[in-house]
Amino acid sequence: MKSVASSRGPALALLSRSAAAILGGYALTSALVVFLGAIIPLPKGQAVLAGSLASFAIYTVAIVWVFAVRDLKRVWLGLLLPAVLFAGLGWLLGRVLA
Repeated sequence: MKSVASSRGPALALLSRSAAAILGGYALTSALVVFLGAIIPLPKGQAVLAGSLASFAIYTVAIVWVFAVRDLKRVWLGLLLPAVLFAGLGWLLGRVLA
């Protein structure tokens, strides 16, 4: 019979992947929407709408990617580092181009 401690490892890994898919995917998607809203050469409202429409595909790809990668550290870094980068770039470009 398996001990409870040995079954916690895979359960925690699945919980971490699920959290990465939901929270990290949302953070990445939100950052990319801000970035796309700043760089798409349309009027501001239409650029934000176009970025928001792209968010459905971005979030789906992020979720699939989370469960395709083996290393949990790579999953979290692969979501959060680009999220911070795109959020910063979107914020800067939004202020400069506004």
